[in-house]
Amino acid sequence: MSSNTKKRSALGKGLSALLENSETDITSTSSGDGIVGSISTISISSIEANPFNPRSNFEKEALQELSTSIKIHGIIQPITVRKLGRDKYQLISGERRFRAAQLAKLTEVPAYIRIANDQAMLEMALVENIQREDLNPIEVALSYQRLIEEVELTQDQLSQKISKSRSSITNHLRLLKLPPDIQAGVRERKITMGHARALVSAGDGETQVELFNRVVNEKLSVRDIEAILRGEKISGTPEEQEQLPKKAKLEITKTEFTFKEHLGDRLSTKVEIKKSPNGNGKIVVNFNSDVDLSRIIDLLNK
Repeated sequence: MSSNTKKRSALGKGLSALLENSETDITSTSSGDGIVGSISTISISSIEANPFNPRSNFEKEALQELSTSIKIHGIIQPITVRKLGRDKYQLISGERRFRAAQLAKLTEVPAYIRIANDQAMLEMALVENIQREDLNPIEVALSYQRLIEEVELTQDQLSQKISKSRSSITNHLRLLKLPPDIQAGVRERKITMGHARALVSAGDGETQVELFNRVVNEKLSVRDIEAILRGEKISGTPEEQEQLPKKAKLEITKTEFTFKEHLGDRLSTKVEIKKSPNGNGKIVVNFNSDVDLSRIIDLLNK
């Protein structure tokens, strides 16, 4: 197996695989002012930000909480940097910890020191950030797009590397076709990814924005959007909703919706949760053929 193939397969396991793989070209054994490949304590003033980090939003309150924790307990998980020269480093990962350490007015931080070219650094930063749970769907989509365009991966190759279904990758990338106002709404969590996915099918940009504004102002559900797109009438205001029969108002919770979306992405098919007023219900997994059913059964048995 070539060294290039080994590097590519390591990416599929995330950043930790890259850092632990001695056969990649990003490690060395020593340097003039710190051991490359080990944990060292380095000056915060000698570290510059990672220009490839796809993450753009850092919640101030969460950052302050982490800063307070660092003041008390220190940095538990070292950041990772690449060496630029003597006493000069650039972040590969750990920007949130780095920013919190700056808030805590630390002068030094523990860090893994690595040697990485820009291509390897981009791949490492993107793969690690995709695996985070607190990225919003637009940040994830932008990371996917950069891996496809700048690292020259196909969607199938990307699916294998990050252990996500191709349908999940496609659904995220489609969000980038939405108008800027709607993308901002996703970033600011005014609407869910489910809402955004439904809006993609709403027609041209003007129609999408009009429906987006209705979703925000009238607190419409994903099901409401789908009904509107089918040309059906809905009761959008809270006052109108109060007049509906109890059965018609049954909605799944945020946790149930997240589960439904996760299972649908994993199985690459539509999943529905149907609830009745007496508390029971069913989970419906859709399939298109006997072959598709066999594929789903195999995935569930893994």
